[in-house]
Amino acid sequence: MLTLGEIAERLGLVVEGDSSFLIAGLAPLESAGAQHLGFVSKNALLPRLASSQAGAVIIKPEWAEHWRGNYLVSENPYLDFARATHLFDNRPLPSGRIHERATVSPSAQLGSDVTVDAGAVIDAGAVLGEGVWIGANVHIGQDSHIGAHTRIYPGVAIYYGVKIGSHCTVHANAIIGSDGFGFAPSDDGWVKILQLGSVQIGDRVDVGAGATIDRGALGDTVIEDNVILDNQVHIAHNVRVGTRTGMAACAAVAGSTDVGKDCTLAGMVGVGDHLVIADNVHVNGQGRVTRSLTEPGLYASGTPIQPYREWSKNAVRFEHLADMAKRLKALEKQLAECSQISASKEGDPS
Repeated sequence: MLTLGEIAERLGLVVEGDSSFLIAGLAPLESAGAQHLGFVSKNALLPRLASSQAGAVIIKPEWAEHWRGNYLVSENPYLDFARATHLFDNRPLPSGRIHERATVSPSAQLGSDVTVDAGAVIDAGAVLGEGVWIGANVHIGQDSHIGAHTRIYPGVAIYYGVKIGSHCTVHANAIIGSDGFGFAPSDDGWVKILQLGSVQIGDRVDVGAGATIDRGALGDTVIEDNVILDNQVHIAHNVRVGTRTGMAACAAVAGSTDVGKDCTLAGMVGVGDHLVIADNVHVNGQGRVTRSLTEPGLYASGTPIQPYREWSKNAVRFEHLADMAKRLKALEKQLAECSQISASKEGDPS
């Protein structure tokens, strides 16, 4: 447990109320108990404070009138909640040893305090930095480099020649460095294009469970520092993802596309190949990006959810949009001709 005062000191916040109050953990407002710390991230959630049983909350100073108990004053409650989770970290700790059922090549280089769990395979020429944790049944390919204090969760496959920076996290069953869809059509069928590049991942990158990052065909696929890739995201060959960009679950980026810095792609966004996405572009869920987005801003595509009957009627209308556009253009032309005739008649002195 930590006192409210200790939490405030570590987060650089101010306590209003009893600084000696003990906090056992974090919890949502709805289920928080008397020794839990909750938080409110936006105005719409303020009504939940009235019925919450939390022992303390993280709120903005102007929201204090909605709360009756202890609280921490924050200008950004969501960010400070994120920082508070690190104070109650309950993840298992690494053993700092090589498991007897792990396979490590004699030519692999392992830094100090490296953990390699059961069933993991570290191929020839691989380099693991200080404090790296390789989970059970992970495969680290030949000549791959894993930076210091990076954690690779169970079942991950990292192909040959891949470079991953420091303080990264790769979640279970992700695949990094696989061949992408590289085939050329011929009269005799598909001809394989060998993927001669690799994958370079920067520092403090988080790769979600089941995500796939393909190796480059010519040159490398590049994921820059502090990128977040959610579960089951797919990054195709030779894509570049800029610093601090985040992609939510099941987003996919096709080959040779350049995604800028500080972008967000919401869930199931699909991005076409050989496109350029500018810095600070944000695409709503299930957006389909088929052209380059050269200006920052919020983009969306598709239709929002609606009752089925309304949707089905609109779907029929969508099929006739091209015809409707032609008819509208014809009407505009007729209207322009009528206006000219009317004007000429008004100007006729006879």
